[in-house]
Amino acid sequence: MAESAPDLDLRSVRYFTVVAEHRHFGRAAEALHITQPSLSRQIRGLERRLGVPLLDRTPHGTRLTEAGEVFLPRARALLRSSAQAVAATRAAARPSRIAVGHTLHVPVMPAVRDLRHRHPDAEVRVVQLAWNEPRAALLDRRVDVVVCRLPLRDDGLDVTVLYDEPRVLLVSRDHHLAGKERVTLDDIGDEVLPRLPDRTWNAYWRIDPRPDGGSAPDGPLVEAPEEKFEIVAAGQAVVIVSAGLRAETLHPGLTSIPLEGVQPGQVVLATRAGDDNPLLAPFIEAAMNRLTGD
Repeated sequence: MAESAPDLDLRSVRYFTVVAEHRHFGRAAEALHITQPSLSRQIRGLERRLGVPLLDRTPHGTRLTEAGEVFLPRARALLRSSAQAVAATRAAARPSRIAVGHTLHVPVMPAVRDLRHRHPDAEVRVVQLAWNEPRAALLDRRVDVVVCRLPLRDDGLDVTVLYDEPRVLLVSRDHHLAGKERVTLDDIGDEVLPRLPDRTWNAYWRIDPRPDGGSAPDGPLVEAPEEKFEIVAAGQAVVIVSAGLRAETLHPGLTSIPLEGVQPGQVVLATRAGDDNPLLAPFIEAAMNRLTGD
């Protein structure tokens, strides 16, 4: 009958790899935050289990024996395998669920359907967020991933650009610019643009300051983007938005005109930095493939 393999203590195996790295028991003990006598006992115990010496101790340090040279790469592989087993087991024990957030008129369902098809047992929840909620919703763990338009503060987040969107000007159907094939910032230099209670958002969507250093014309303060559409439809202001927001779906009194000479907007995907939800990777892959702005 074949001789059974000795039982190995993974802690002793790890200690051996640290001694092998430092080639010195004292430095290895310091790195491991244990005493040198304790470390020596652990290594001797490992050598007894294996039935061979792994290290030669000399007045100038420590060197691997021939058996130690053979054992070292296998010891490292054993530790990697153990860590992978623990990670996979913990991942399997976690509930398989993900909450996908998105803001107004930002499509996510093609990626959600793809994820549900590939992971039919997962719980995939879709949450619509207000224009200023994505960052807080992620950090508060109300959602696990957000698809939204810039601007977005990215500290503490991992942000991936999915696609660009041209910017357009929304005007009322009877506005003097309505029906033009295109407009530039010069064409709307004197037009009133509503403001939101967020400096970054205003700078991005009012293009303020303008490329020439001037300020965008001031406008009424509104609490949410949706309020702007009523003001614009009433002919009291114009507003710059992403081409992904179709005028006809926002308000029957609105029409859009391509805005030339400005950088496009961007639709992005954001997650918490370092989040290890196992459904994030397949959702991000699905989003990159399915959410293209076409």
